[in-house]
Amino acid sequence: MKNLSAETWSLALCIAILPPIWAVLAPYLSVDVGAVALICAGLYVTNGNKLMDAPKITIGFLLGNLWGWLAVNAMQNSSWNADVTTFMTLFLLGGAAVIIAAMGSEMIHCPSWLCGWAITLTVLSPLEQGLQGSYAIQIAVAMAVGVWYVGAFLNAVQQCILRFTEGHISNNMTFAGRKSS
Repeated sequence: MKNLSAETWSLALCIAILPPIWAVLAPYLSVDVGAVALICAGLYVTNGNKLMDAPKITIGFLLGNLWGWLAVNAMQNSSWNADVTTFMTLFLLGGAAVIIAAMGSEMIHCPSWLCGWAITLTVLSPLEQGLQGSYAIQIAVAMAVGVWYVGAFLNAVQQCILRFTEGHISNNMTFAGRKSS
C-alpha cells in the first residue's frame, strides 16, 4: 500500500470533521441546501485555495445565484414557446455574465458566477415560485459557507496541523499509522 503524506492525512482529518459540522448545523440555520457548500468549496480549492481570491469567488457565486433566480423566473413567467424562452434566457444571461465578469475581473470570478448560476438553476427549477425566494437566500448562504468555511477555513486549519506536525514528525516516523513522506 502506498505511504500517505502528512498533507493527505491532515486533509482527510479536516474533511472528516469540518464539512459534517456544517451538514449538522445547516438545518438548524434553516438551510435545506447545505450540500451546495461542498460544490462551492470544490471550486475554491480548484482555484488553488487562494484566500485573496475568496471575495471575488464569493461575489461570483452570489451573482450566479441572482442570475439563476432571474433565469428561472423569466422562464416560468414567459408566454413564449418554452424552448425559445429557455434558449433566449440562457443566451442573454450567459453572454452578459461573461462580459460583465470580464469588465470587473478584479472583483468578479467568472467561473464561480457560471457555476453559481448552474447550481441555482438546478435547485430552483423544480420548486414552486413561492419557495424560490427563500431557497435563493439559502443557496447564497451555502455558497458563502462553501468558500469561507469549507474552503478557506478548512485550508487554514489544515495548514496549522501541518505546521504542528512538521516539528514533531520526521521522515522516519509514522503519521496516523503510516510512514510520512
